[in-house]
Formats: sequence, C-alpha cells, structure tokens
Amino acid sequence: MTNLGFNFAPDVRPLAARMRPTSLQDYIGQSHILESTQPLYQAIQAGRCHSLIVWGPPGVGKTTLAEIIAHHADAELTQLSAVASGVKDIRDAVHLAKERLMQGKRTLLFVDEVHRFNKSQQDAFLPHIEDGTFIFIGATTENPSFALNNAILSRARVYMLKALTDSELELVLTRAIAQDALLSELQINIEPEALSAIAKASCGDARKTLNLLEQAVDLAERNDKNVVINATVLKHILPTHLAKYDKGGDIYYDLISAFHKSVRGSSPDAALYWFSRILAGGGDPLYVARRLLAIATEDIGNADPRAMQVALNAWDIYQRVGPSEGERAIAQATIYLASAPKSNAVYVAFKQAKRDAATDPDLPVPPHLRNAPTALMKELGYGEEYRYAHDEMGAFAAGENYFPPEIQDRSYYQPTDRGLEKQIKSKLDYLQQQNLQSDRKRYQDD
Repeated sequence: MTNLGFNFAPDVRPLAARMRPTSLQDYIGQSHILESTQPLYQAIQAGRCHSLIVWGPPGVGKTTLAEIIAHHADAELTQLSAVASGVKDIRDAVHLAKERLMQGKRTLLFVDEVHRFNKSQQDAFLPHIEDGTFIFIGATTENPSFALNNAILSRARVYMLKALTDSELELVLTRAIAQDALLSELQINIEPEALSAIAKASCGDARKTLNLLEQAVDLAERNDKNVVINATVLKHILPTHLAKYDKGGDIYYDLISAFHKSVRGSSPDAALYWFSRILAGGGDPLYVARRLLAIATEDIGNADPRAMQVALNAWDIYQRVGPSEGERAIAQATIYLASAPKSNAVYVAFKQAKRDAATDPDLPVPPHLRNAPTALMKELGYGEEYRYAHDEMGAFAAGENYFPPEIQDRSYYQPTDRGLEKQIKSKLDYLQQQNLQSDRKRYQDD
C-alpha cells in the first residue's frame, strides 16, 4: 500500500462489521430468495422495493440485506432498534423521512428486533407505510405470526432467512482472510480441520464465525506476518457448546414440539435427545414433566392408563429429590411413554363431545335419568323406569339409553386395537351386541 504522507487511523471495527457485504453479489446465503431468478432479487436490482419483514436467527444477514436494499433503491437508511427506541424515536424518524421526501429523497426505515415494540408502537408505523413516507423493513428473530400485529403483516411481505450452512460459513471465512484490509496483510494458514470446526461451532451465524476467526488470529502463534490457525488455537477460542434455548421464543417451542412428536412417534432415543437438548439450554425439567402428562392423555390414553401415573410419579420424584435424580426420573418416564402403545381415542372422543355440548341445543335430561329426592319429583316421573345396573345380569342394563332420545345413537369413543384398548374394545363390542339383542327382543314383544 502506497503511503502518500497521510496518517490514516486503522479500522478498529470488528471483523464482522468490516466484512459486511455492500452488494447482492457479495451477499452469502439465502439463495432461496436471493438467487438471480428469484423475484426479490430482481426487484432489489431494479430498485423496486416494497415494505417487508425479514425473519431469521441472529447473524444471517437481516441488517445487511436492508442496507443493500436501501442502496439499490437510492434511499437514505434510517435505523431504529426496538430494544432502545420509543414513540419519540418513531416520531423523529417519520419527521426526517417526510423532510427527505419533500426534497425528492426516499427513506428506508429499518427497525431491528421489531417484535419488541408493543401494539401501539407497531401501529404508529401503519399510516406512513401506507402513504409511502418510507419503505419499511422490520427484522425479527421471533415468528411474525405471533410477534407482530396483523395490520403490519398485511402491509409487509414476510421473508424467512435461514441459518447459513457450514459450507457457506467456510466461504465467509475464506473470503475474510483474502479480502479484509487487515487480515489480507498477514499470511494466514488455517488448517482445513480448523476452518471446518469454526464453521460448525458458529451454528449458522456469520457474525459469530467472523468473531471466532478474529479471536483465532489474535491468539495464534505468529512468525512475523505468518499466522497458523490449528487445533491448538481452537482449544482457546471454541467454548463449551452453549445450546440455543430462547425461553418463550421459536427455539423453545421447536424443541418442545420435537420432544412431544418423538414420544408420540414411539422413538425413545429421539425423545431422550430432545429432552437433553432442553436441559442443556437451561430449560425447566418440570415443563417437560407437564408435557408428559399431556402426552399420557392425548397420545396414549387407555391404550396404557399407567402412563398417567408414571408421568405423575416422575414429577413427584423431581420435586422430592431435586434435579440430579429427578431429571433421571423424567427421563425414565419419557422412555416409558415413548415405548407405550399409542391411542388418541380419548382425546378425539372428548374433543368431539365438548364440541357437541357447545353447539347442540340444551336437550333436557330424560326423566328416567333424573334424581327424585322429593315426593313431588317422584310424582313427576323423575327416576321412573330407571334400571339399576347392579341389579341386572352382568351389572349391565342391556338396551338402556343414557342419552337424550334425540341423539341416542351418538358415539364418541372408538378404542383402538392397541394395548389395553384392545380389551376395552372387545368389552364394548360385547355390550353393544347385548344392546342390539335387547332392542330386537323389545321390538318383537311390541
């Protein structure tokens, strides 16, 4: 580099900031929306930009994409962070955008962590999105369906950004080594295994991978400008893996969902893995215990009624002896429920019965099923002709109807042929035959 006599201060920004792409050609990842054949890519290249929401995990290029869009749209970029901004900041941004518009200049308003704004704060953007005061781009790590107002979602297209692949992160690393103004002055020799390890440890986060590279360069042994990054260096920069687990966020619900589906799908090994992932991320073991109780009634039911007791016992053990043995008890219950026969017959039957009870007319209780504690009630026929089941053969009053007559043929519970429900099904089929025989006899007598 030629020195013209000026003393330029070194760029002290982090490597991730220095390597932020400024064009779509340099942007790595998100090919599902940013390949040259994709509509969004073509719209950005043409300078046509609509308001949008970019949703994805940290370090995948949400802010960078907003800056690139502003450049192609020839718009001034105004950034707000919902973590640190309030209504006054929104008003100031709107005022600035209107002043620029009067001067013939467009504004792209980028709001980071937009889900942190409450409903009224989100609503403050709406009229200005509609009248074109600014192009609006909101970035969020949370599911927009739950985190953002419907009014915002109806005015902005949602694009999902994905975690970068290991190969994409390796490209980020090699490009930084070759192109960064500071790193390119060094002779950096990074072993292939070290390159792969840094990419894997970054979990799809480009910013994290560049931060790790920067740390590796700082800690590596060097001879003049020769820098070697190998496994020895990585021992100092790759911390013990910190599992992702954002309580209340998407990762939280994804892990719980994977756990539930693994138990339902009779995969004890996968269920144990997801339980361990939840624990590694600092999740509450008792939340898993509560989910097991739900699974016992939703997915196992009467195929193995003991599942409820096993889940309850695990919860009780955890509260009595603490995490160490208690987590093992929950693991044991997890394996039992995952291995148990499955039936959602109770779940389906109860759901349908509740739906009918909410939508049917208020059908009166048939007189023979009503209690008759007073003489008047007896005179009115309450309890008359009721057949006491224990006085009948087999303690079953064949042909007796316990529904209102208008819906006497309704059926909800359909047991499966798995586990204990196979025996329950056989018993209910036998009782149904008894009912049919009683009905035929009553018809012949009539």
